[in-house]
Amino acid sequence: MSQELDALHWVKTRSSLDSSQSTFLIWAGKIYAFIPGEKRKLLFKILGMSVSRCIATEEGKWDFTSRELTYYLNPETGEKLTKWENPWTGETVTVMHVANNPVQGEFKGKFPAQVEGENTTFVFDIFPTYPNPLATNPKFAQYSPQEIYQAAELFKLTVPTADLFNSELAEVSQLKLSWDRIGQWLPWMKMGDRPGQLIYSAFGSKVHNFTDLPQLFQDEINTRIPLYRNAPKSYLEGEDMTSWLYFQEHFDAYLAGEIFPIPAAEEL
Repeated sequence: MSQELDALHWVKTRSSLDSSQSTFLIWAGKIYAFIPGEKRKLLFKILGMSVSRCIATEEGKWDFTSRELTYYLNPETGEKLTKWENPWTGETVTVMHVANNPVQGEFKGKFPAQVEGENTTFVFDIFPTYPNPLATNPKFAQYSPQEIYQAAELFKLTVPTADLFNSELAEVSQLKLSWDRIGQWLPWMKMGDRPGQLIYSAFGSKVHNFTDLPQLFQDEINTRIPLYRNAPKSYLEGEDMTSWLYFQEHFDAYLAGEIFPIPAAEEL
């Protein structure tokens, strides 16, 4: 049965009512190439995480602030990739993993949910469409010439109904995440204007401690990117980071073949 739930219930799902806590989501899945007239091609396994915080601003409103990582892995071995041989061009390129800091928003109002006995599922079908920030610069023509960035992001998050309505809990005890995405070629793949799209298929969950993260992320955060151990302490000014903006910002490092994500020190 579809119900309109308060933002508070969504905050307990996506993050926590306790603003002193950083909350972790993780996901794993695959990325396929989807090209007209060609058979599907598995390109990567993926492993991702989000560390988030919700900060109450006034009655019924919260600032949401987070950082996200998604790593592209060898589809056979599951190892983190640093280089990738493009099967269509034969060129070996640097792999630029997702390191989005920050990803933010405001939670308020009502959130539609499917309440089915012991489980409640939030469903979000999002279709971001906006001018591609790389399209106006000729140096990115081989990487991302499309004038419009367009994607589809399809989320389903299922949580225990009882947890949502238990006023003693700051967050749900468990969560099951389904995430599917249709997106353009990633700039670092250097696909130019070739026809086709990427299909993402992933699932995930909420974990309660840093030590519950996949070992890859624990190792990377401990040694290279300690910034991602915690969510931002407060809402950060400026626009959300995206893979396209990150590519623009770190293009020289990409050309130089540096290891991504670029090292990021802990927030002071």
